[in-house]
This record gives sequence, C-alpha cells and structure tokens, in this order.
Amino acid sequence: MESREANEVYDDMNLYITPESFIVEPNGGEEVLVIGRHDKVTRVQPASGGQLANQRPTRRICGVLGTIHLLSCDYLMVATHRIFVGVLNGSIVWRLAGYDIIPYIPNAFQRKENETYLRLLRQMLDCKYFYFSYRYDLTHSLQRQRELVTANPKQRQGLLQRADQRFVWNGHVLRQFNCDNMERFQLPLLLGFVSINQVQINGQTFFWSIVTRRSVERAGTRLFCRGSNENGQVANFVETEQIVEFNGQLTSFVQTRGSMPFHWHQLPNLRYKPRPRLVPGKDHLAACSLHFNDQLRLYGNNVAINLVDQKGAEGELEATYARLIRELGDKRVRYEAFDFHHECRKMRWERLNILIDRLAYEQNQFGFYHVFDDGKLVSTQTGVFRTNCIDCLDRTNVVQSMLARRSLTAVLQKLGVLHVGQLVENAAGSFESRFKGVWADNADLISLQYSGTGALKTDFTRTGKRTKAGAMKDGKNSLMRYYLNNFADGQRQDAMDLFLGRYIINDNEGGAVPSPLESKRGWRFFTFPSVLLMAVAMFMITMTYPAEFNTENLLFMLFWGAMIAVSATGILHYGVEFVQWPRLFPPISFQAP
Repeated sequence: MESREANEVYDDMNLYITPESFIVEPNGGEEVLVIGRHDKVTRVQPASGGQLANQRPTRRICGVLGTIHLLSCDYLMVATHRIFVGVLNGSIVWRLAGYDIIPYIPNAFQRKENETYLRLLRQMLDCKYFYFSYRYDLTHSLQRQRELVTANPKQRQGLLQRADQRFVWNGHVLRQFNCDNMERFQLPLLLGFVSINQVQINGQTFFWSIVTRRSVERAGTRLFCRGSNENGQVANFVETEQIVEFNGQLTSFVQTRGSMPFHWHQLPNLRYKPRPRLVPGKDHLAACSLHFNDQLRLYGNNVAINLVDQKGAEGELEATYARLIRELGDKRVRYEAFDFHHECRKMRWERLNILIDRLAYEQNQFGFYHVFDDGKLVSTQTGVFRTNCIDCLDRTNVVQSMLARRSLTAVLQKLGVLHVGQLVENAAGSFESRFKGVWADNADLISLQYSGTGALKTDFTRTGKRTKAGAMKDGKNSLMRYYLNNFADGQRQDAMDLFLGRYIINDNEGGAVPSPLESKRGWRFFTFPSVLLMAVAMFMITMTYPAEFNTENLLFMLFWGAMIAVSATGILHYGVEFVQWPRLFPPISFQAP
C-alpha cells in the first residue's frame, strides 16, 4: 500500500452495508464515510471505536466511483478489483478490473426500464480501460501539474477537485454526493490508455511512458458523434502525453487529436461509407473559433494537421477546414493538409517523411517540458500538434507515433542517453520493437473505445511496413466497424450519455412522461427483412431441389431473385430505419417513421 499524504485518495477500504447506511472505512484511517440509504445524506465523520465494533465488513473495496439516480432508486458504484499497470513519477497506476453497483433500497419496485438503465451502466463500466491512481493526477500533463502548483502553491485539494475535468469520466456521478469533506474518498477515473515501460539504451536505464486521455466533452461513438458542438468541443478529442523519467529528470511531450472543429455529421444509413456532410444553418466559424481559443489557452500555438482525402466528400470537409483557418486569421494557428491516402498509395508509406519534414521546424520550436525532481525547470512545451483524419484514429495515430519518435530522439539526446546524432530507432532493436508495439496498442484501444474495433494500419505502426496481412486484418476490422456502427452503437452512445450525466432520468418515465426506451419501429422494419429472408430461402430451395430444370422452375427463380433485389433495395433506401439509433438523444436529423 502506498504511503499516504493528506491530499490523496484512500486506496484500501472496508464497505459496511446496514439497513440505514453504507459505511466506508479506510484501513488505517481516522474517519469514515457514511451514506444514508434513505435520506441520501452523505457525511464524513471521525471513526469511533464502537461504531463498527460488532459488525463485519460486507466487502473490501478499492475505490468509491460515484452514485447515480435511476428509476427505482439511487445506486452506489464502487471499485472492487484493480490491476497493476506500473509506477509513474513515484506513484502506482492501476486499471479498473471489477466494480459493483449497489441499490440504496434493495427491495425497491423494479421496472423493466430500470433494468435497461442498469445494463447501460454496466456496459459503460465493463470497458476494460479505465485507469486511476491514488496519488498521481493522471488527468493533467506534467506541465499543467506544475502550473497548478505555481498558481496556488499553498492550496491542497483532493484529486477530483484539482483534476482536469475534461478527462474525469466519473466526474458527474462523483459530484452527486454533495459532500464537501469527502475528497479522499472520491476516486477519479481516466478512460484511454496507459503504458509504463522500463527500458535500456546504450547501457542507460530509464522509464518511458504513454498516457492517453479521452475527453468527456462531446464523447460518443464513431458515426453518432462527429465534428463540433456550439461550444467548440469536438468529437473524439484525445490528449496523448509521452513521458521520460531518467536520473531525477522528467520530460513530457503532448499531442492532441480531435474531429474537424466545425458542424458536420456522418450518420449511419446501412451504406458501407455514409457521406459526411456539413450541418446546414450552423455558424461553422464560431465553433472553429471557440475551439481554437480554448486550445491556444491550454496548449499554446497549434499546428492543425489534416490527413483527410482532398477529393470527394472528405475533400469538401478539408476545403471547409482550410477556409475557416484562413478566416480565423490567427498566426498562432497554422494549417497543414496532407492527403494521406493519395500520398501513400500503393504502400509508399515512406512518403510520410515528407509531412514530418514539413513539421520539423515547429517541433523544434515547440520543444518539450523538462524538469528536475527538485523542481528546477529546464524548458516548457510552447505549442502542440493537433492531428485529425476523418475518425482521428488510424491515419492520426500513425503520424502521432512518428512525431513522438522524433521528440523522443531529441529528449534522449538532451538527457545524454543517446549520442549526438544518434536516432532512437537505430539505438536499440528491442526498444524500437517496444515503441512500435505500444503505439500500436494505443491506436487499438482508442479505436476500440470510439469505433468498437481495433485500429487500421497498425501493421505499419508495429513493423514500419505496410503488409498484405495487415491489409486483410484492416478489411476484417472495417466489416466489424460496419456492423457495430449500424447495429450496436446506439446502445453504446446511450451508455455514455447516462454515465456522463447528459441524460437525467425522470421518475415519471413510462407514466406521465413517455419513456425514451420505448422502441418505435415502422412497418418497413419488419416487412422488408421478412420478405428478404423468405425470398432468399425460396430462391435457394428452387435452385437446389428441382425435379428438373424447366421453364416453370426458371420463372420461380427469376421471381424470387427479383424479390431479393426489391427487398434489399428497399432496406438500403430506407436504411436509417434499420439502424440502431441512440434512444436517449436521437440525432435531430433522423426522422423517426
């Protein structure tokens, strides 16, 4: 167990469940958290010897995750299991491996809608990539952590209170306690990817880590969450920090990714690749301006790297993005377009170096954060590369890994691990293999959380080459994305909206207020698939078991073949009616039948 400080979160606790209260008792602590099961009053009070003397703990827990109100009653969420990830800057980082959702009123009347909400909660918490630390603030980069301490040197707050709320995924459910003194009981969760590695180059041992943070602002699934909202918050915004620890020194290099910052959508309609479109009637320049104002405040100068195709539907978005940057007229934001698919066609992936060369000057200017463990500051990072493709997943991760490698070379040369002029990719084969593997894992996990499958093009990230086997794997993942984005992501979007507090449950749902969970399907939803199945079955029977091929059999085959074509065409034409749409917040542009 880690040594405790006054502002860290308790890491090992007993949970007592009585008819009146939940009582959380930290091992070795001098206080307990009491949560009223009926009055819902939460308070922290001194631990008294006789208070729990005659009771046995109901279970051991390793964190309090929050509370949420569903239809039947409130529910307490706690962490029950954790997996060791590594030690970052002297603090242990864990991954959530088990949880429990406990009703405040165990025998409350259960409505079927409540069970659906519980399934959505479990679907969200079943994600295997929630990370936390009891002492280290995973939500802030090293540079922001220093800036917070410099701005408020005497202020001591709990991890949740000083965390970057953009990256606290259980922030809403933790704030539902309404208790000012429970900071040490509130465990913030980060969704993303953390990899901590002890490596050796040229006989020197150091720690190399990647921390990727997914934003809760405009969080969602691939085709249901695109572009920007009215506040300039973009879909799939992710911050990735590369950290090096060596001989009492810390360095950090931060990159971001996020959807193109204006109003556009790409709603599923059963077609393999729905056409992305600008949302009409929206102020695209205002959204773009708000987004970059926020990015400049947080990160300094921005280089906006756009990797989308420059022809077709993606080309229309690229032209819009370029125009908006010109209209912004801010010299602190530079736009760099690179048609990834065109430039690297026929597996000419070495041409990515053209882009990296274009970015070299800014990367040298931006630098990286560098500090000694005694607090002596050497340098700060003064700008950030903001990369996007259409999904901000596959092409984006390839380019980010190349920028990270270039930064790492500069860092290790500065620290004396690499010789002058030596490149990190040539210094140690074992580390290069690990570097590629970690960045490929980063791609896979971020893609899994947004699109439902692993990333594409990871064979290049893992091996430095584009392979036919990798292309075949990409095809498999693309088909899986097609299925999930059309027939499963509505429920995943609902799970995020419920957990993040975007949707607040009304106790009158299903009574005075219609329940959003009620399925509303038109006649086409049942008719066209039924006709298609019957037509396929009859076509196969007619073709497989004829007494003899004659004109009558041929006419039967032509008839059922025509029915297959008509029903399949009808399904594609009315594709939006067959998609699994979010039920809590259906897209406005989807008109229910």
